Amino acid sequence: MPTAPVQLEIFAQHHIADMLDWFPTAAALTQWGGPGLRFPLDATQLEEMQASTSGNEPARWVFSGIVDGNLAGHAQVALDWENGVGRLGRVAINPRLRGLGLAHPFLQCIIERFFADPIFERLELNVYTFNTAAIRTYLKLGFVEEGVRRSSARVGDVRWDTAIYGMLRSDLSAKSLPQNGSPT
Repeated sequence: MPTAPVQLEIFAQHHIADMLDWFPTAAALTQWGGPGLRFPLDATQLEEMQASTSGNEPARWVFSGIVDGNLAGHAQVALDWENGVGRLGRVAINPRLRGLGLAHPFLQCIIERFFADPIFERLELNVYTFNTAAIRTYLKLGFVEEGVRRSSARVGDVRWDTAIYGMLRSDLSAKSLPQNGSPT
């Protein structure tokens, strides 16, 4: 059981080796990273993701959740600077630490970091509809289901549906209002 809260860090080179065994099957890797990744996950693929984080307007932010000095989680936000939109994706909790309630505080830190930049107005995500644990977490965080893309991914001989969820900056403001609608 973790003894410290989740700390948000920028994903770093030294985190890569810790992630390489998180996805033991091609289906698990696809569930995490989408159909564009090659199984098994290797350092080169993670380094390519990390390489897209540089510059004034990087293509993505890549985060690590650290608990008690250990890599507990990984998530990425693809950034659309022109439209002020981010796409949360590639969210995973270390398999050895699942079931300990780490996803919610880890993702809450990312949401706060994302909306701290005033250019961003919308955070969205795609999740396969069978991933009910992730969907419960996203709903608790305040994401709203916006639709389902039926049969959107082929994994082997099976087709998966993808649900689309979104959160607006104004949704965060609404959560901080008491029931009567007046400001706190």
